[in-house]
Parts: sequence; structure tokens; C-alpha cells
Amino acid sequence: MNKQFEPKLFSILRKGYSVKDFTSDLTAGIIVGIVALPLAIAFAIASGVKPEQGLYTAIIAGFFIAIFSGSRAQVSGPTGAFIVIIYGIVHQYGYNGLVIATFLAGIMLVVMGIARAGVFLKFIPYPVVVGFTSGIALIIFSSQMRDFFGLRMDDVPAEFIDKWMAYGESIATIHLPSLLVGLGSLLIIILWPRVTKRIPGSLIALIIATAVVAIFRLPVETIGSQFGGMPNHFPSPHIPHISWKLATKMFSPAITIALLAALESLLSAVVADGMLGTRHRSNMELVAQGIGNILSPIFGGIPATGAIARTATNIRNGGRTPISAIVHSFVLLLILLVAGKWAALIPMSVLAAILIYVAYTMSEWHAFVKLLRGPRGDVVILVTTFLLTVFIDLTVAIQVGVVFAAFLFLQRMSNATQIGLITKDLKDEEKEEEEPTPARRNIPAGVEVFSINGSLFFGVIEQFRDAVQRIEKAPKVLILEMRNVITIDATGLQALEDLLKRLRKGKTILLLVGVHAQPLFAMQRSQFVDTIGEDNLIGSLDEALARAAKIIAVKKPTVI
Repeated sequence: MNKQFEPKLFSILRKGYSVKDFTSDLTAGIIVGIVALPLAIAFAIASGVKPEQGLYTAIIAGFFIAIFSGSRAQVSGPTGAFIVIIYGIVHQYGYNGLVIATFLAGIMLVVMGIARAGVFLKFIPYPVVVGFTSGIALIIFSSQMRDFFGLRMDDVPAEFIDKWMAYGESIATIHLPSLLVGLGSLLIIILWPRVTKRIPGSLIALIIATAVVAIFRLPVETIGSQFGGMPNHFPSPHIPHISWKLATKMFSPAITIALLAALESLLSAVVADGMLGTRHRSNMELVAQGIGNILSPIFGGIPATGAIARTATNIRNGGRTPISAIVHSFVLLLILLVAGKWAALIPMSVLAAILIYVAYTMSEWHAFVKLLRGPRGDVVILVTTFLLTVFIDLTVAIQVGVVFAAFLFLQRMSNATQIGLITKDLKDEEKEEEEPTPARRNIPAGVEVFSINGSLFFGVIEQFRDAVQRIEKAPKVLILEMRNVITIDATGLQALEDLLKRLRKGKTILLLVGVHAQPLFAMQRSQFVDTIGEDNLIGSLDEALARAAKIIAVKKPTVI
């Protein structure tokens, strides 16, 4: 088996797994399972689905991703990054639309892994990632105002501006007990890390707030009052009916889900590597995430990916192998079966406080402010992605952000590429150097030398053609200095072929100097080497000038 496609669990079990290892993983798995409980429920509710569906996701996707994971300590489940896209799909197409989108995203992730696309995901520009992450954080924060303040609202509009206008109209209906429970919970979440970081404050806040509300019978909204309680059984598998018409509509959202799952899972795996000093298998991780997302909707779940906070909690509590993530899934299953009915007592304002804190931690506002001081192009990409995420759609934001970044990259590459006539510089006899330099080379009459510094690709072809057309008289020999050309694309090759045809009409010889490996391979593949002739590919400028001198001796220059 190719090691890149061998799950870490298989490798660990083959090398040997001791009782001590299991004890450590068992402890970590129990803790992270308890920690995942409030997050799974909160993410599900914020996404517009039933609270138990978050648990189904953490149990099924968490279990199967752990088995096939390419990371040693990755813990997967529902995360905040999906809230915006899931809510939009459910609001417009219902849960069936989400099932199809998740299923398609899972297939895409498997294909991405098999195609070894793990390495390419790191090329998504940082301003795009920060832009949509900050936008998601703002939307999550905005979505929790009703439950946090206990506002009396029948429905919360989906659009950002409409949502805040509706909040403003309902400001007089603030429910003081709900607000106090929410503020108290948020305070516990913020201050608890000063006590210990092994168990997150969100779990402590949930336990304390639920106990206070139940004991003092405070009149606040709970999961039970809003959703009618939670089941204490696990659902039977159900193969979703996939409508071709709906599938075509879900294809674009599925791409967004797949990209988000891939990015967050690989980022989480990198964080785990940093904490453990290990290396994950990115392609196998993508396959594992794909399997988890294919199976999750079959059991009533939602999209899942690697969760950075839960993964870090797992490692800090001794988790060192995928066994701990498997234990975490069994712990959640046990809680669902045994204590599921007690989850109905959880106040909605506590879950809102948890999500407000999640929104703050994922907002990356420090990185956002720092990028605002960066190059103008990056600022445009950052702000555009952020605004599109908040006001239009996450799918559109990612697509536009990546396209803008690509154009910005091409512009920078074009600006970095310098093409020009350097014959005069080479003939300059006034320069004084201790060593022989190009300035002392003898350039025969009838010879012109061009230099290209940078990549010869479609973004600089007009610059290349303009530079060549500045020659008033066709030389006997045109030398193209290419030792600083590292890459060339099909458009660059076509430009060279057009130049060669034009020069041959004027009976000018074209010599290429110092061609690197990639351009040379491309020229061979396109048969350009056969067209120009191998003799006209010269290793150094001195050799090219010597060959030009021989050509000049037998030919006379002509006029274009």
C-alpha cells in the first residue's frame, strides 16, 4: 500500500499499540467527547437543523474519519465554518437539499484525495481565507442575538441587514433572565481558562447555567421548549433520494462545503502536527473527510470536518492516536442514548453565548487588521471576500476572492518580468570591472541581444511583442538571453514560434541562450526545438556571440 494512502490508525496498529497507549487515548476521548457535546448541539441549532443532528454528525463522521484519517490525533465533527452555508441551503432547499450537497461534497473530497490535491489547497491566498473566516464569524455572531437577549421574535430574517433591522424593531422585548444567563455564561467561558485549560469554559458554562435554570425554574427558552426535546435513540440509516434537478442546484454549494472541509481539516492536522511533532498524510485525510461526509447524511447528519479546538483539547489531554477520536464518538453516542432527554434542559442563551465566543475566536480580527495595512491588492481581496460573505453568499465570496487573487498574482508576475533590448548595455565600453563582464564583450554589427527576466507566460506576451517590435532594422542574428526564464507556458511558446516565423521572413537567425529545464522540456514537447534547430540553443552568451560572429561573416543584414 502507498503510504500516502494508508490511514494513520493502520500504521499505528501495525507498529504496536500498548495498554498504556489505550489508557491515555481513553481518557482523552472521554474528555473531548464531553467537550464536543455543547458544540455539536450549538452548531446544529445555528445551522438551522435539529440539535440531535449535530450529535449524529459528531458520532458518525467523527468515528469513520478517525478510522481512515491521515492524522494521528484529528477529531472531526460539525464546526462553525459550515454554519453559514448550511443555514443558507436549509433555508432555501430544506434538509433534503443539504443531504445532497453534503453527499456530493463527500464524493468531491474523496476524488480530491485520490487526485493528490492536498498539496494544492495551500495555494488558496491568505487574504481570501481571512476574509471569509471573518465574514462567517460576523454572521454567526449576528445569528445569536435573539437567543442571547431573549428577544420575542417569531422568525429571524436570513439576510444580514434585514436581520439587524428586525433586531432593532424587537429591542423593546429583551428578556432579562435570558440576557443574565447569557452574560453569566459568556463570563464563565472567558474567565475559566484562568482556572484550567484542559476543560474548556463552554462545558462548565453549560453545566452551571443549565443547573441554575432548572433549580430556580427561570423562565428562559430551552432546547426542550424550542425543539420539543431530544431523542434518546440513534437513527436508522437512510439512503437519501437524490433528484437530478436538485443535485445540479446543489453542485456549487457542495464545492464550497468540500473546500471548507478540506481547508479546515488540513489546517487542524497541521496544528496537531505542531503539537505532537508528527506529519500528517494530507491526501489520506481528504479521503477520510470524504468518507465521513458521505456517511453523515445517511444517518441524519450534516457536514463535518476536522475541528481545531477539539483536536487541541484531545492532544492536551493525552490523545496520541485516532483511537481517542473513536472513543469520543462512543462517548457522544452513550450520552445520546442515556442522557439525551436531559439535553432538553439546556438554555438557548447558553448556546448563544458559546457561539458568540466561537465567533470571536474564529474572527481572526488581529490578522484582519494587519492585512489592512498590507499591499493594496491584498486589501481589496480581503475586503471583497469579507463583504461578499456577509452580504451576498459564501460560495460567491470564495469564488470571487480566488479569481481576484489569481488576477493579482498574474499582475505581479507581469510586473516582475522584465523584457528589453540590452545590446547597447553590452557594448558599453566605459564600465570598469576587475573581472571580464558582459560589458566588455564585442557585439558584432548586425547582432541584437534581448534579455528576459522572469516567466514567459500569457500575462507578459504583449510586453514581449512590443519589445521585439521596437527593432527598426532586422538584424542578422537576434540573441534571446533566457537564463533568467524559469518557466514558460503554451502562450509563451506560441509567441516564440511567431517570432521565429517573422525573423525567418527577414532572413534573421534566432539564437536562444541559457534555456532552463522547464522551458527546454516544454520546447521539446511542442517540437519547437526541432523547428528552431538544436544548434541554435546555446549554453552561454559568449558561445552565442561567437556563433553570431560566424553567421555575420557570411551574411548581410536586411530591413524588416
